[in-house]
Order: sequence, then structure tokens, then C-alpha cells
Amino acid sequence: MSNISVVYFSGYGHTKVIAQTFAQEISANLIEIDANGDIQEQDWATLDQSDAIVFGAPTYMGTAPWQFKKFADATSKKWFTSEWQDKIFGGFTNSASLNGDKQVTLIQLQTLASQHGGIWVSLGLLPANSKSATREDVNNLGGSVGLLVQTPSDASVDEIPVGDLKTAKAYAQRIAKITNKFLA
Repeated sequence: MSNISVVYFSGYGHTKVIAQTFAQEISANLIEIDANGDIQEQDWATLDQSDAIVFGAPTYMGTAPWQFKKFADATSKKWFTSEWQDKIFGGFTNSASLNGDKQVTLIQLQTLASQHGGIWVSLGLLPANSKSATREDVNNLGGSVGLLVQTPSDASVDEIPVGDLKTAKAYAQRIAKITNKFLA
């Protein structure tokens, strides 16, 4: 079985619920970036030993928040030694708006993975884009690069749309499946 880690920052708790949902689906390691943009020292070793790394961050003002950027900048030590070369990568983001420039954040995460020489896994799900589609459908936001989640700004962490949680589980399964194929 593959060793997968989810490293994420969550400002209000919604992104944390997505990270937990994703990780629980495939028994992945869960690493939280703290309010200062740091992870624990042992978390670096966990990421080094992982076969796949999934990045998670909310979208604030069109990109990932500074705490995630600080973590990303700290990965330059791994980049310099090619520590994460050929690992599998994926990513997800959450914002209050249906669009909210989430695609820009996903591209930021994908670029970070590419700088490390990683192999990015797309969402791989058709969008729910018919007139009968609802927020309970898988990939109701129509993502392709990675997982998109929309949580209204006045919603509690218990009110994340069901379809987005189902999409997180489906994406987790895809990451695990591709990671296992890659290791075979």
C-alpha cells in the first residue's frame, strides 16, 4: 500500500474538513500548516517518505494564503536536493464563491509540484453540468486540475456541500489508485 500525505493550511476550518475527509478515505497522513506557516520537524520526514503529497489550501484574494506560501518556500531545501523528484502530487482548494479564482490556486499548487519534478494527478471526473445537476453531485463545480470546493462565507464547517465532500473522496481514491499503479 502507498504512503500518501496531505499537507494543508486552513484559516477557518473548512479546508481542514476537506483535508480530513480526503485523508480518512485512503488512510493518508494529515499534516497541518499552522497559523505561522510552519509544520513540525517530524512532518518533513513524513513528507520525504511519502509516495504522494497532496497540497490543500483555501483561496484568499485569488491565491493560496501566505501561510501556505511560507510552507512552499520552505520546500526549496527539498527542491535543491531533488528529495521529492518523481513523487505523485495532487491538490485542492476551497473558497466562499463558486469561482473565486480557485483555478489560480490550483495552478499555484500544480506549479509547486512541477518545480519539485513531481507527477500531478488531475481530478479525472466529468463535471456535473446538466440542468438537473445539484450541489450534491460529484464535481458539481466542474474542476479538472484538482479538487474545487465552495463553502459559503457564512456556512459552518458542518455545511460544506455534500457533492464537494463526495468529490474529495473520489479524488482521494484516484490519487491512491494512481500512486499504487506508479509504484507497481
